[in-house]
This record gives sequence, structure tokens and C-alpha cells, in this order.
Amino acid sequence: MFTGIVQGTAKIERVDDHDSIRTFDIEFPENFCQGLNTGASVAVDGVCLTVTDIVSPTRARFDVILQSLRVTTLGDYVSGQSVNVERAAIDGAEIGGHPLSGHIDFRAQILALEEIEGNCRVRFVYDHEWGQYIFPKGYIAINGCSLTLSDVDKKNDCFEVWLIPETRRVTTFSDKKAGDWANIEIERGTQVIVDTIRDTLEKQLGALYPALEALMEEKNINLAESLTSSFALLEKKNTQQNG
Repeated sequence: MFTGIVQGTAKIERVDDHDSIRTFDIEFPENFCQGLNTGASVAVDGVCLTVTDIVSPTRARFDVILQSLRVTTLGDYVSGQSVNVERAAIDGAEIGGHPLSGHIDFRAQILALEEIEGNCRVRFVYDHEWGQYIFPKGYIAINGCSLTLSDVDKKNDCFEVWLIPETRRVTTFSDKKAGDWANIEIERGTQVIVDTIRDTLEKQLGALYPALEALMEEKNINLAESLTSSFALLEKKNTQQNG
């Protein structure tokens, strides 16, 4: 598990493709690899990778399978590229962001970046099928960084996040531009709520559910999403109060 608080950036020093596997040699900041062993997990731009070899006190090797290359941005990376990195959380660690699995759901493309009084607003476009899990004020992980969704445009399948200067300083976001792609992991609690509500409604309403859903859609209301949004916001509020 990861916390979504990026611990720094690292540089890909070597890329080797062989037998449908891509191997990365990654150079980490000083002290990042202290205590890191073969078999340990590291989030690289949000993707959970397993250490296959310790090359030096500051460098480790990782193998990435074909499926991960297809779903994530790792298939496009080249030697010299910088990435966000985070060590796996230890038991009892403070969750400064929100819990992440390191399993990427999809990629989203940056539509625009806008500087506003020292902060940066970034707008992404996503595949329509994932919109059911994306809500304003909810959590989302972008390249391994836990962020809060500031705005969601369901009609155009877009969402926005704001980046404070500190976030840009410790991550690779300062290097991003329109057209770039990012790894997205949706918040698992929200996914569970959405799927549970939808399954419950379908089970309880049976054949009436598609008709009700169509009627709500005509009024620009998604029944399951509306209920989920309320549950997700309540859950986030409770988490913050208990944190």
C-alpha cells in the first residue's frame, strides 16, 4: 500500500526490452534506497513495481510486464526520464493523502494547464466509462500523487485538479504540458460504493431500473452517481475528522 504522498523524483537510467518485459534501472535520491531489498515495492509514477535487483546504493532494477505497459504510461518512457517515486507504506504510517494500491485503472490526457496566482490548474480528459467513479471534492491519484478533484465535467468527460507550488516542487508535474498522459488510480472506497449502489438498485428494481435510469438521464441526473457522490463526500468528511 502507498499513501499518495510522493517522496521525490527519480531518473530512469536504463531501459531494456526483452521477452515482452521491460526492465528499468532507476536512479533514486540519496537515502531513498536505505533498507530497500529485492522483492520490495516502489510506486513509480503511481505504478506498483517490484524490485528485482539492487544495482547500487542509489539504483534499483524493476521488471514491468506487458499488461502494465499497455495500461500505464510506462510503455512510453525512455532513458533520462524523471518519475515520481514512493516507498511502500509501513504499518502504522501516517496516511497524508489517501490509501493507494499502485494498480493503475486508466490513463488520462492533459488538456490544459493554467497558472493562477502561483498555483496551477490542470484539466484532464478521461474515457467515459470511468466517469462513474469521479466526483467533485473526491480523491484521485495522478502519477502516484493523491489529489482532490476540484471540478468534474461529466458532459465532456473532463476533470480538474489544482497543484500547489510544493506539490510541483517535489514531483514531475512542473515538467508536464498539454498532450501529456498520466496514470490514474481511482479511489477504491468510491468504486466500492458506486458498484454496490448500482448492483443494489438493479437487484431491487429489476426491469424497472433501466427505465428509471433513462428517465433520470433525460434530466441530466445519474441516479447511482448522485447517491454515490453523497456517500463519498460523507466518507471523506468522516475520514478527515477521524484523521
